[in-house]
Amino acid sequence: METIISYFETIPSLHRSIILVGGITLFWVLEGILPLFNFSYKKWKHAWPNLFFTFTTIIVNFALAFLLLKTADWVTNNNFGIINWLPEMPLWLYVILGLLLLDFIGAYLAHFTEHKISVLWMVHLVHHSDHEVDTTTANRHHPLESIIRFIFTLAGVFVIGAPIGIVMLYQSMSLIFTQFTHANIKMPKQLDKVLSYVVVSPDMHKIHHHFKLPYTDSNYGNIFSIWDRIFGTYMYLDREKIVYGVDTFPNAEENASLKHLLKQPFHKYRKPTH
Repeated sequence: METIISYFETIPSLHRSIILVGGITLFWVLEGILPLFNFSYKKWKHAWPNLFFTFTTIIVNFALAFLLLKTADWVTNNNFGIINWLPEMPLWLYVILGLLLLDFIGAYLAHFTEHKISVLWMVHLVHHSDHEVDTTTANRHHPLESIIRFIFTLAGVFVIGAPIGIVMLYQSMSLIFTQFTHANIKMPKQLDKVLSYVVVSPDMHKIHHHFKLPYTDSNYGNIFSIWDRIFGTYMYLDREKIVYGVDTFPNAEENASLKHLLKQPFHKYRKPTH
């Protein structure tokens, strides 16, 4: 465990890029072999706006990375934060607690909040308005959402007291998991169900992308499924019944247009009808 944390404390940008590109490539290939839905779309055309938003997410995170590093260094040097106030524990337990709490504050809580506050929902809508969810959808976040998510992550690092090694490990895991859970791949239902008791499985997350309530407001988890189960936001819907998109913004052509997506957060809020 010490070796792993030491590696992630100084993980090169090249290695993080390999994780991102390698993950997209792997799941892109698997989507062609084991597709969940047989979309009648031009894969590269669909991917273009999603990859654009992936690139803007990278830029935002890179530009603000120094804040993350400074915060993680400060909490470590000052022994500040939840996991540093607990009694001394084995390193493996310290790391697992750090990952779980980062997942709660930086991902679950951020995601839940975006669904409950209308202004934030309009920003997050860009992610939900994809009518053909695949691995490229994973980082389809408007630049404004990238900033919002970063703020939650920063708050998580501060409150939890997570050192930079755990932060970088979590972010690397998050990259792979979001690509995995959005990928248009068909896993055996029983395997998916077993996975969902510990981590967010592909079927579990795709229910969250169903086009109408109450399913849109469920399964907020990023890596670990524990938070949805603890807070009662877990829901099940058979994969064959899932319809992607958002009922209040149903125009598939507009939702595939980069120009429209960039302006989407500034539309007037539309109250769900279901």
